[in-house]
Amino acid sequence: MRVTRLLLPIAAALALAGGAFATRDALHRRRTAGAERLAGTLHLNARWWHETGRERGELLYVAVGDSAAQGVGASLPGRSYVGLLARHLRERTGRSVRVVNLSVSGARLREALAIQLPLLRELEPDILTVAVGANDIAAFDPVRFEQELQELYSSLPSGAIVADLPAFYIGVAEKNVRSANAIVRRLALLHDLEVAPLHAATTRQGVARYALNQVAADFFHPNDRGYRVWASAFLPVLDRVVPPRSPDPPLSERQARDSGGSGDGAGD
Repeated sequence: MRVTRLLLPIAAALALAGGAFATRDALHRRRTAGAERLAGTLHLNARWWHETGRERGELLYVAVGDSAAQGVGASLPGRSYVGLLARHLRERTGRSVRVVNLSVSGARLREALAIQLPLLRELEPDILTVAVGANDIAAFDPVRFEQELQELYSSLPSGAIVADLPAFYIGVAEKNVRSANAIVRRLALLHDLEVAPLHAATTRQGVARYALNQVAADFFHPNDRGYRVWASAFLPVLDRVVPPRSPDPPLSERQARDSGGSGDGAGD
């Protein structure tokens, strides 16, 4: 009996450990499958933005970035933060908006400089957002990060909106993100750029909420809810730099009469 009592907690501990390993293994398989599924959508997102960019618009909104700007993880590319910002611009200004999304999935700062910046130089955007650098965190080199960010920011028009990096929440990655964001804010100030506080917006959500309902199938990219959080970081800055639609001027007495607005006997 005494031996049995001693073995019971050991058996329970082993069962819990086995359950934890099984859960971790299941999560790993699910994440791998989700990543493979999203990888299969990259060309679809890129094609969608390419076709969208051919549409005409009174305002030109250009986005520079990585897979988040492409909307990887969203149910539709238009539900990415870029798509949400474009919709907000249409509603705020009452004007049509052409969206040219120069972003490339997987882009680091060096790819933004080599691929996206030359294309940006051929455009004259009314609104420009830049959110890139998160892919530099895995092998973070602060000296290289600052050099490349300096080159990018010095090529942007004054008043462009740049985002700092989103929260990675824990570990060395989050420490590196905070170091990178100090560089982002310092160089943005130097070049008269507006900063969208993406890190603060994502940090407020907390790692538990993000993991439970704001992350896509690969457990990395945002889903539709997550992209709404990203958009919320840009919106106050966007509203500050883009004037709202002007209200229609009041009709004069004659205009009102001619339009029938004050015709008492109309229809008689």
